[in-house]
Amino acid sequence: MADARIQIAPQVKRGDSFEVKIAIRHAMETGYRVDDVGKPIKRNVIRALVCKYNGTEALRVDMSSGFAANPLLQFWLVAGNSGEISFEWDDDAGTRYAERAAVTVAG
Repeated sequence: MADARIQIAPQVKRGDSFEVKIAIRHAMETGYRVDDVGKPIKRNVIRALVCKYNGTEALRVDMSSGFAANPLLQFWLVAGNSGEISFEWDDDAGTRYAERAAVTVAG
């Protein structure tokens, strides 16, 4: 199971930088661990995450087993127009996820 929480300011001023945080709940299994009976736990990490601001790609992250479980990513964008910050990511199991949040730009 994976879900995410996106955190941005409720309103930002046009032209200003604003912080974006996304916390993703994902086990991020490395493939090196074994279960209670010694059976290997299959690798399942987030492979790629893409952030779009009003449909334009703003950030792309290629992940690997070096990322911790439940990764938290934090970065900055420059406020252009009100609209949507969207995230899409997939994992080794082939599951695709998506989450979005609205951004309001004033001024």
